[in-house]
Amino acid sequence: MHNFKELKVWQKSIELAVEVYKATLLLPSDEKFGLISQMKRCSVSIPSNIAEGSGRGSGAQFKHFLTISQGSAFELETQIIISNMLELLDDGLAANLIEKTTEIQKMVYSLERKLI
Repeated sequence: MHNFKELKVWQKSIELAVEVYKATLLLPSDEKFGLISQMKRCSVSIPSNIAEGSGRGSGAQFKHFLTISQGSAFELETQIIISNMLELLDDGLAANLIEKTTEIQKMVYSLERKLI
């Protein structure tokens, strides 16, 4: 079992979730049940699955939850790109969120590799 609060990837994904919540405040209210909801759920899913996996009994189970977390990170990246292409998020904010999401994707991948 890992202490998820000590994992840098968990800490960074918490920060990303907070930034995504703030960014979604800029989206139009008619996206409340569309992109806003999806982006919030994905961003929260990343650290949540890291935390849940860390509490499981084996490395294989932890790896499974890291895979789910990774999927959520790629889903979030896609939604940020769509928001930017629709001009709902400006280029600078979108680039910043994508950069942080990509960093987390790399960190999750690295952690997965260590569990093999």
